[in-house]
Amino acid sequence: MSEHLSPEEILQSILQNVQIGGNLTTGDITQILNLIVVIKQIDSFKPTEIPQNVPRSGTIKFVGRAEALERLHQMLQQNNQIVLAAIEGMGGVGKTELATQYALIHLLVSTYTGGICWLRARDEDIGLQIVQFAMTDLGLQPPDNLDLQQQTRWCWSRWYQGNVLVVLDDVNDYQKVEPYLPPQSPRFKVLITTRLQLDDLTESSRFILDVLSESAAIELLEGWIEASKIKQELADAKELCQWLGYLPLALNLVGRYVKKRKLSLAEMLRRLKEKKLSHESLVRDSNDRTLALNIKRGVEAAFELSWEELSKDAQKLGCLLSLFALAPFPWSLVESAAPEQDAEELEDARVELENLHLLMGEDSYQLHPLIQEFLRDKQNNLAVKEEQKYNYCVAMVAVAEKIPQSLILQEITTSTIVIPHLAEVATVYNNWLSDEDLIMPFRALSRFFQGQGAYAQALPWLEQCLSVAKNRLGEEHPHVATSYNNLGVLYCEQGLYNEAELLYKKALELRLHLLGEEHPHVTTSYNNLAAVYQSLGRYNEAEPLYIKALELRLRRGEEHPDVATTFNNLANLYRGQKRYSEAEPLYRKALELRLRRGEEHPNVAETYNNLAGLYSDQDRYSEAEPLFIKALELYQHLLGEEHPNVATTYNNLAAVYSDQKRYSEAEPLYRKALELRQRLLGEKHPQIATTYNNLANLYRDQERYSEAQLLYQKALKIAELSLGVDHDITKLIRENMTENMTFLADNDA
Repeated sequence: MSEHLSPEEILQSILQNVQIGGNLTTGDITQILNLIVVIKQIDSFKPTEIPQNVPRSGTIKFVGRAEALERLHQMLQQNNQIVLAAIEGMGGVGKTELATQYALIHLLVSTYTGGICWLRARDEDIGLQIVQFAMTDLGLQPPDNLDLQQQTRWCWSRWYQGNVLVVLDDVNDYQKVEPYLPPQSPRFKVLITTRLQLDDLTESSRFILDVLSESAAIELLEGWIEASKIKQELADAKELCQWLGYLPLALNLVGRYVKKRKLSLAEMLRRLKEKKLSHESLVRDSNDRTLALNIKRGVEAAFELSWEELSKDAQKLGCLLSLFALAPFPWSLVESAAPEQDAEELEDARVELENLHLLMGEDSYQLHPLIQEFLRDKQNNLAVKEEQKYNYCVAMVAVAEKIPQSLILQEITTSTIVIPHLAEVATVYNNWLSDEDLIMPFRALSRFFQGQGAYAQALPWLEQCLSVAKNRLGEEHPHVATSYNNLGVLYCEQGLYNEAELLYKKALELRLHLLGEEHPHVTTSYNNLAAVYQSLGRYNEAEPLYIKALELRLRRGEEHPDVATTFNNLANLYRGQKRYSEAEPLYRKALELRLRRGEEHPNVAETYNNLAGLYSDQDRYSEAEPLFIKALELYQHLLGEEHPNVATTYNNLAAVYSDQKRYSEAEPLYRKALELRQRLLGEKHPQIATTYNNLANLYRDQERYSEAQLLYQKALKIAELSLGVDHDITKLIRENMTENMTFLADNDA
C-alpha cells in the first residue's frame, strides 16, 4: 500500500463494506488478516482506545483459519446470559494464535468496546490478573478489605460499558478458573483455549481446532520460504508438511530453520527423519535472541505438558498406541494387544488421552504423526516396552490368521482397517514375532492384495517374507519352503509360469526333505507344480502329479476342501486334453463337495465356471450359458466387479455367445473382460493375449478382417513374450492369424 495513506485511510479502504459490530464473513476476515500484517509495520498506528492487553502476534503468515474465525465470532454473538466459547485441540495446533488473531480483528472493528482482557490460565493466578487489568487499564481501585474473589466480582460489576471479551488462554483446570468468570450478563463474552475436552459445555459453544489443510500448510511455509523455491521443490514440500502432520507450531519452527540455514527441503526432510522430534529445528531455544515468533516452547516440550497431566495407566496406553501405524485402528485391536489389562481401566486411560486431544476418533482411533513420534520415544523408556511389543505382535498375528486365502468383498472391507498395522508389524516389529509366527503378517498382506488381483502390491510382501525367513531361520526351514511356494503362486497368477516352476520345485524339494511325503504341504506342492505344467502345456508331466496329490489328500478324508480342489484341477487338465468324459464327473464331484460347505464361496463360482466351459467346449451351449451367468453373479456378489475372476467369466460367457453367432452380445463382454484384465493384470499377462485373440476371432467371424489382424498381432506379441513361441496358446494365435490373413487377402482381391 502507498506510504502516503494514513492508517485510518488504510482501515477505511479495506473495511468499507464491513458493518461494525455485525457478523463478519470469511471474506471480510481474510481482508482484515491482510490488514493486520500492514498495520503491524506502522508503529504509530493505534486503531482504538479500547482497553486491552492482547499479546503480540509474531506469526509471519496466519493462514487457513478464516472459517474458524467466522465460526468463533458466531458462537460468541449468541444472546445467552453469559456467552462462553472454547477452542479445544492438541498442543501446537494454534489455539492461542487463533484467539490472538480473533482479538486483533475485533479490536480493529471495535466489536468489544468494553475492552479485551487476556488472561494466562495455565500457571498464573487468574484473579490477580483480572484485578491488575482493572487497575491498570480501567483505572479501578478495588477495596483492600475484600478477598481476591470478592475483588474480582467488584471489578466485573464496575467494568466499562459495552461488550467485553475475556480470553482465558491455555486452561488446564476449568474448576480453578470458573469462580473468577464474569457475571451472567450477555455483554461478557468468554473465550477459552484449552487442551482439555470440556464436555460440560454445549456442542454449540465448543469446537476442536484441527491441523491445517495441505494447501494452508504450504502457504504457511511460503511465509518463510520463497514461493519459487516451494514451487521447485513442491513434492518435498508436501512430504515435509505431511511428516509434520500439518501442525502450525512445527511448520513455523521448521520454516524458520530452513530460511536461516538456507537448506533444500529434501535435506530438511532427511534431518527430521534421522533425528525426529529431537532435531534442533523443532526445539524452542530460549537463548535464541533472534526469535520473533510468539512461541513459548518447542514441539516436544508442548507435548510434554500434556504427558505430565496423564496418569501412569494413560501414559502406558499411549505408549502402546504408538506401536500402531499412522492409520485408524479399531478399539478391539487395542484390547487384544493389552490382554492383561482390565477393560474398564483401559477405557479410563483412553478417555484421559482423548480429554487432552492426544487421541482422535470415535469408532476407530488414530494418533497425530508427531504425537506418535513423541509417544514412541516415551515407549523406548518404558519398563514394559518389550512386553508391549510382543503383545502387539501376537494380537496382529491373530488378525492375520483370520484373513482367508480367497477373499470376498465383505472380508476385504473388514480387513482393510488392519492392513497398515500388519504392515507395521512386518516392517518395524518383526523382531518381536516368534519363529512360528514370523511369516504370518507377510502372508496375510499378500493374500489381501492377491485376493483383489492387485499383484504388484502383493509382490513386495512375498519377497520380503522370503528374505526375512531366510535371514532368521536359514535355508533349511519349512517357512522358507512356504515362502517359495507363495511367491510361486503369485507368479503363476501373473502368467509367469517359468519363474513359478522354479519356485515350486524349490518348495517341493525342501518340503520333501523337511516334512516327508505324507505332509499336507508336500501335497500342495505336487498340486501347484502340476498346475504350472498344465499352464505350460506339459500335460504328461502334470497328470501324475495331480493324481499323486489326489491320492494323498483322499487319505485325509473326502470332506477336506483340498480334495475338491484337486478334483477340479485334474478335471481342468482332462478338459485341456479334450478328455471330456473323464473331466465331467470330476467337475461334478468337486461341485458336490464344495456345495456341501455352502454356495456363498468363490470356489463354487469357479466350479460353475469350469463345468460351463466343459459344456461350451462340447457345443452344449444351453447348459453352459446359465452356469456362466450363475458364476458371474456369484463372483460379482462375493468379489466385486474389479476382480480377475469376473473378467474371466465375462470372457467365457462372450465365447458362448460368439460360438452361437450372437455377436452383438459377445463383443461388449469381450471388451469388458479386456478392460478389466488390462487394469488388473497389466498389458503383458497371457490372459490379455487370450482376450485379444478371442476378440479378433469375433471380428474375423464378422468379416472385419483388418480389425482382427491388428488384435492378432497384439495377442501374438504378448503370448511370445510371456509364454514362449512354442506354447499351445502362442501356436493357436499364430494359426488364427494365418487363417485371418488368408481371408484378408481374399477380401482385398
